[in-house]
Amino acid sequence: MELVSLAKTRLMNMTEASCIFCKIISREIPTEFVAETTNTVAFWDIVPLAKVHLLVIPKQHHRDVAELSENAPQILSELLSTATDLAKKYTAGSFKLQFNTGAEAGQTVFHAHAHVLSETAKDGS
Repeated sequence: MELVSLAKTRLMNMTEASCIFCKIISREIPTEFVAETTNTVAFWDIVPLAKVHLLVIPKQHHRDVAELSENAPQILSELLSTATDLAKKYTAGSFKLQFNTGAEAGQTVFHAHAHVLSETAKDGS
């Protein structure tokens, strides 16, 4: 329950100016991108939950995947294509593509993003 409470507090206080992913996109926070398209960027999660754990995010700020789907479905499509391409590049073929929408679902950064997760990296590790 503590994580949900923390996430709700972050949501209430978050603006685009304070969004960590917006700061990464603007390069205010240095991050090495593993992929960048017209509307998306991707990078390794700093707290990985699997051997392969990438984040794919839209450059435009949308609170969650539901908002992204409603307001910019073409960007969501591009995000899904980018995530699939990265899964092919970095995993052995089995992977999860996950969106957490809302604090109760585990969303802690309120900027839409997909997690690409796999326990088997392409190199077999």
